[in-house]
This record gives sequence, structure tokens and C-alpha cells, in this order.
Amino acid sequence: MKYGFDNEKYLRIQSEKIKERISQFGNKLYMEFGGKLFDDYHAVRVLPGFQPDSKLKMLMQLSDYAEIVIVISAVDIEKSKIRGDLGITYDMDVLRLRDEFQNRGLRVGSVVITHYDGQMVADIFRSKLEKLNIKTYLHYTIKGYPSNVALIDSDDGFGKNDYVETTRPLVVVTAPGPGSGKMAVCLSQLYQDNKRGIKAGYAKFETFPIWNLPLKHPVNMAYEAATADLNDVNMIDPFHLEAYGITTVNYNRDIEIFPVMDSIFEGIYGENPYKSPTDMGVNMVGNCIIDDEICRQASNQEIIRRYYAALNTLAKDNSNEHEVNTIEILMKQAKITTDDRKVTVAAKERAATSGNICAAIELADGTIITSETSSLLGTSAALILNALKYLAGIDHSVKLIPANMITPIQNMKVTYLRGNNPRLHTDEVLVALAMLSLNDENCKKAIQQLPKLEGCQVHTTVMLSEVDQKIFKKLGVDLTCEPIIKKKNCFY
Repeated sequence: MKYGFDNEKYLRIQSEKIKERISQFGNKLYMEFGGKLFDDYHAVRVLPGFQPDSKLKMLMQLSDYAEIVIVISAVDIEKSKIRGDLGITYDMDVLRLRDEFQNRGLRVGSVVITHYDGQMVADIFRSKLEKLNIKTYLHYTIKGYPSNVALIDSDDGFGKNDYVETTRPLVVVTAPGPGSGKMAVCLSQLYQDNKRGIKAGYAKFETFPIWNLPLKHPVNMAYEAATADLNDVNMIDPFHLEAYGITTVNYNRDIEIFPVMDSIFEGIYGENPYKSPTDMGVNMVGNCIIDDEICRQASNQEIIRRYYAALNTLAKDNSNEHEVNTIEILMKQAKITTDDRKVTVAAKERAATSGNICAAIELADGTIITSETSSLLGTSAALILNALKYLAGIDHSVKLIPANMITPIQNMKVTYLRGNNPRLHTDEVLVALAMLSLNDENCKKAIQQLPKLEGCQVHTTVMLSEVDQKIFKKLGVDLTCEPIIKKKNCFY
């Protein structure tokens, strides 16, 4: 893999910047951590060389005087919102995050349920948390937020929220995903701390958009594609431009909320220490890009992947066309099409020739391997076998799994488990491969190649089953699918 990002430099200068910000506000700082605190695979994909646990490593250096508050929106609980990279709901991810943090020696102080308006599912989740002895607080929907500053900055606004009890100087506020209300939690705490005579500060640690890259840089456009469902829009920060005469990039929600920040800080300090939303951030990512072209190419590929994800969601009637249209506009601005994804072209070309369901994978060395559905194997299972044989130096004609072993598995699926699809899925092929590896050297060599699939690109000409999607995800493969659903030999 070619790297475009210096992760060691990032860890060093980002840590220094955070420590500077803590000292700026004395003994109490609320720091909003945007994006994923760890397993940030979006950053990994658009900034080759970025490590998914970089933020966590920095935080662990501050573990002695830091605590974590996890935020989740009642609206997301009600909608059973799914974290796309893990395939679990946001409420389940709150529990996962808590365990992950605590297993690493970090203190999780509490959970805040935001946008609360009496939702029954939120009450059930709160009860579940309390049974686990997890402190839980409610923050309410504020009418007119974020424009109604007078109401927000009052006892009927932030003053109505539960006060989150914290004990350490650095309070890290994070969430399973964007739009959870992290910033509002921080602002609410500033308001309530001030009423209690506590002078606290606020800072924002948001990886994207990158403030010192151009507005239409592919890295920033990839962030817009990733948050198209939230209607996030990258914008020139007008406050920063006016204050300093310097053009920087931020996004609409931070710019919209800045007047509220201004009002709250003026009430606490007499003046706002920040002149712009960009000032609030401590983001050093842009200073650690070492090959701009590599990051541009990686980001363009991410935009295409996000486009396919939106098309797939629309095909399943789980979203509206706005998300798709938004990403289409971004693709036009970036001057890219789906044909710029090599595996998409390869899979579609084989499908056009064979008239069958096909798939393609691009390996780390740039080699493209293709496959198609057969009477024995689904196209994903066949693709993995073809790729493993290539990587292990095994001739393509060699049958790693003999037909006389596949047939009994098919009989079990159809006859006893009453399935409609006799073809083997990826998980079934891998289990069979593992069993055969005990006595077959080729199968053993093939299995040893599985780690080499991480980071590879795959495209299929139909939407895959949940089983196959999960296997690709576990292997670390970046998957896209044509928005076609196969049902009972008919395509929709």
C-alpha cells in the first residue's frame, strides 16, 4: 500500500495541540470528539497511512485526568439507526464503546440521551443502562435550536437539561456517530457549570472536514459524501475569514451554532475566546499529509463507495433520493464516475459476457480477479477462492473444495434447512476450506492468504446477502454492489 499520511507525526503534534488547549482553560475542559474515537475506518480509507486507533492512543496518554461521556440521540434509538461499518445499532454501540474504553483503562462517567421528547424506546434503553449501573442523563429537544439563542441560553433551554456530574479536568464527549448532539451537551454543561460558579472551557476535536485543505479537495468532499444523510455541507468559515482574512473550511452545523457559542462564552467570560468555529478546533490532520495525490485518489474512491452504499439503501427503500442526488453532485464536482472504480468495470464486463452474476476483486498489487455464480458456489464464495489461489500461487484449475464435499452441504441447506439457494456462501466455503486444510497443503496455503485481502476492493453485480456482506467486512474488504436485488430468479 502506498501511504499519503504520516501517522507518527500526527500522534505527536495532535497530542501537543490538545495539551495546549487544556492548559488554556485551566482545570475544566469539555472536548467534543467528532467521528470515531477508535476504529475510524473512514479516515483510514481517505488518508492511507492513518491508523484507526490514533485518537485512542492520544487519549490514553491523558487517561489519569480524563473521563468519557457517551452521547446518543433518542431519535437514533427510535429509528434503530445502524452504524454502517459494524452493522450494529447505535444503542448497542454505546455498550460496545463503554466496554472498549474501560478495557483500555479509560473511565466512562456516564451516558447522555439527547433530543429526548418522551420516546418510549429511549426510556427502555435508559432503564437498561441503569440496571447496568451506568449513570444516564436526559437532554431535551429545544425548540428553534440552534437559531433561537435567547431560549437556548436560558433556564428553559440548556437549563432544563439534566446536569451531567463529572469529576475530572478533561471531559471527552463522544458518540457512536454524527448528529448525536455532542456539541449541545458540551454547551449545556458550560451553561450549567457557569451557574454553579465553575469556569469551564470547550474545544472540538473533529477530523473532518480538514480546515486547511481547499473546500473542494477530495478528502473534504469524501466527508460530505459520508454525511450526505445528515445534510452536512462543507462551507468556507465566514467568521474566520472576517476575523483573520484567512480562508478555512468548516461545516454548516458548526457555523450555524457559532452564534450560540458566542453568546454562552460572553456570559461566562465576558468575551468569547474564539473568533470562529475553526478556532474551536484542534485538528492537525492537514499538516500530516505527505502525498496529496495519494490522498486525493483514495478519497475519490471513497466517494464512489459512498455512492453505491446510498444506491443500495435506496433500493431497499430505506432512504430517499436526496442522499443519492447529493453524492451524484459531488461526483460531478470531483469529475469522477463509477467507471473510475476498476473492480466495477471488471465485474460488469464479465457479467456482460457471461450473462451471469459476477464479482471482481482488486488485490494489493493491482491484479484484478473475477468470478461468476455457478451451480455450486455463489459469486462471492468463488471470488474468494479464486483470489486465495492466486495469492498462494495455486493453479486456477485446482479445485480446493471437491464437488463431492459441496454436494452434502447443499443437501443440508435445501433438504433439511429448507433453503432456496443451494449455492455455498462465503462463510460456508471458508469453513470447508478450514476442515480440508488439516490434510490438504493447498487448502492450508490458501487460508494463510486471508490477511492479504484486508484493504482490497470488491464489486458485485447484484446486492449480496447479509452473510456475504459480513464476511467481506470481517476480512477488511471494501465492498460495493450494483443496486440490484435478486429474488426468486427475478431481478428488481
